[in-house]
Amino acid sequence: MSEVPDRGAERGVNRPPGDSGLYLDGVTVRFDGFRALNALSLLVEPGELRAVIGPNGAGKTTMMDVITGKTRPAEGVVRFAGRDLTRMDESAIANLGIGRKFQKPTVFDALSVFENLELALKAPRGPIACLRWVLAGAARDAILATAQRIGLEARVHDKAGLLSHGQRQWLEIGMLLMQDPQLLLVDEPVAGMTDHETAQTAELLAGIAGGARSVVVVEHDLDFVRALGCRVTVLHEGTMLSEGSIDHVQADPRVVDVYLGR
Repeated sequence: MSEVPDRGAERGVNRPPGDSGLYLDGVTVRFDGFRALNALSLLVEPGELRAVIGPNGAGKTTMMDVITGKTRPAEGVVRFAGRDLTRMDESAIANLGIGRKFQKPTVFDALSVFENLELALKAPRGPIACLRWVLAGAARDAILATAQRIGLEARVHDKAGLLSHGQRQWLEIGMLLMQDPQLLLVDEPVAGMTDHETAQTAELLAGIAGGARSVVVVEHDLDFVRALGCRVTVLHEGTMLSEGSIDHVQADPRVVDVYLGR
């Protein structure tokens, strides 16, 4: 696994946004006077896998809420693929190609793995389109390919309620992939997983990122973050505290003081 260069903040977070990638600059969110985000700046390149870590209350969830349109910033710029996300609602942002996975998996237990993936398939959703919907060969192939990608090809006809916790997490990631997102936000995906499932999840997310698809992972498990082999951003009190490889941020005295402990 190649080492991530320790370029930190000098990699150009404040450069003007291009036509692609995720760009936050000076983003501030206030809740009753409390700054959940405090002039946060972040740049995620197209195809990049990024891990975001930090203590509770650091602003990680608020950051994802801002990106997906759930929370509006009081100040700052939020752009993706050249579009101003602050002017778009949640559904428009999702249609732009931003998918989000919450910590607790939300799958349909009574449906099979195949049926869950079919429901998530990117397709017209109007009343007429739904009435005329027929699962074509290409769509079936896409579902089966996704099931294989998330390691559930052998369970494709099993009910989702019979899956392990880790497999349910993978299924929800697969459901997001069926929407063909260009940016995937994943919140603490390995909480409650076995060591084997955790390792498989690292491989899965590393394989998803690339090309035009970026993946941002919020996580507390530093062994998992190390397995991702990606750039790490550390948040503290709503702003970026440190950025670089996992070795770089773990050696940063500021990170040790506020997050890792001595």
